[in-house]
Amino acid sequence: MDESIRPKVRFLSDEAADRVIDEALELLGTAGVFLEDETAFRLIEDAGQRVDRPRKRAFIGRALVEACLKTAPSEVRLYGLQDGKEYLIGGDEVHFVPGSAAVRLLDPETMREREPVTSDLADLYRLVETLEHIDLQSTALVSADVPREVADCYRLYLGLLIASKPFITGIFRAESLSVMLELLEVVRGGSAALEARPAAVFDACPSSPLQWSGLTARSLVECARRGVPSGLVAMAMAGATSPVTLAGTLVQHTAENLAGLVIAQLARPGAPVIFGGSSAVFDMHKGTAPLGAVETQMLACASSQVGKRLNLPTHYYIGLSDSKLVDCQAGLETAAGAVLAGLAGINVVSGPGMLDLESTQSLEKLVIDNDICGHVRRLLAGVALRERPLALHLFGPGTAPQEFLTSPHTRQWHRAEQHTSAVIDRDVYGTWLNAGGKDAFRRAREEAAGRLAAYQRPGLEPEKARELGRVMAAYARQASCEALPRLEPSRQAG
Repeated sequence: MDESIRPKVRFLSDEAADRVIDEALELLGTAGVFLEDETAFRLIEDAGQRVDRPRKRAFIGRALVEACLKTAPSEVRLYGLQDGKEYLIGGDEVHFVPGSAAVRLLDPETMREREPVTSDLADLYRLVETLEHIDLQSTALVSADVPREVADCYRLYLGLLIASKPFITGIFRAESLSVMLELLEVVRGGSAALEARPAAVFDACPSSPLQWSGLTARSLVECARRGVPSGLVAMAMAGATSPVTLAGTLVQHTAENLAGLVIAQLARPGAPVIFGGSSAVFDMHKGTAPLGAVETQMLACASSQVGKRLNLPTHYYIGLSDSKLVDCQAGLETAAGAVLAGLAGINVVSGPGMLDLESTQSLEKLVIDNDICGHVRRLLAGVALRERPLALHLFGPGTAPQEFLTSPHTRQWHRAEQHTSAVIDRDVYGTWLNAGGKDAFRRAREEAAGRLAAYQRPGLEPEKARELGRVMAAYARQASCEALPRLEPSRQAG
């Protein structure tokens, strides 16, 4: 008889969300969008839209956008790489995923940022496999020990050898897309199987204001034609590349995403597309785009409302920190963002583990953030009315209450009612001191080592592993890379 009410947060009324959508539609028809990719440009031109070829600008009418919204699915389903577990991206389902694509790692020995290498990325994948509240993998680090020309492919290749959870990924070079799709097809068992049971989402990021580059538009078109989900990730900066007001940035953010949705639907009606982004405010004093700022978090939640109003699944970069260390600022910004994301019902929350303006990952922060995500899940479960009566049957008439600590009722319900944590300390001072007086970072580091030691590699068939290696090696040779780094056992597990 669970009658819990899920708590929610809203930053816009339905009328306000409709105003944002209406102005975004008007903007696409009047200002238009810059399209660098010829295929995407021709799709819109052939759909009868007004274009300015010399300026590579297409003006997308309201009627076409509304028609494309009708063919876009309201939800996307992803499937585990080996176990086939299903993940629903839609409704108010919330899935947490490591923030990507970091170019630096916080070294726990020196507490300084450094370039990550293959062993770091492998350990991140292994760790995420053990984190119960991190639902999906992401190509979260860029390995510096392989040529830049193959770095995007290599991230996914390595993950497919190690992980079982589906991936949020993306491309750096247009040439990489076909290879990455081939890698996914090897694991899934062919193109038809990959389309039927998608194992990855490819992020595609428009450039603000109102531009789709050749790289990102090509990714949209090809993924749509192959039935592979695309994640639209608008990255407007309020006050720098978009209007300074949050509402004005929401209009531009929505227009940029809707242009991407139109491209995908024209390439193939019904193509799976996720409405999302990483838009942020622009800090006029520092010249940065802080992802942990409360205004950035408000943008993400409000934009998710717009996406839901359009009946689309949503994905945002939120629940991360701009701090350079795993400190009080990191905890404040990450927890605030993760809680708001959960209450807003954002379907895919990219952020755990991430520091320093979306550029750095930390395995220790990933462990702490896993606990934060667990706290959010408990919050979303709400106050459950588990029994009828709620409590009267626990009190005898005219008698003292029973001993609750040892009662069968407590044993029955305490695990469902209370979230337990692996790294949050709730001991009394003397107990904490006798256990070593460890701070959260040290506890998280020890927890990460224990989880890495317990990691078990998923059962990828040997012939598939060999075929993945063959595909990756052939692509690497095109970049004059004759030997890829060896995949070694974890160095942090001990």
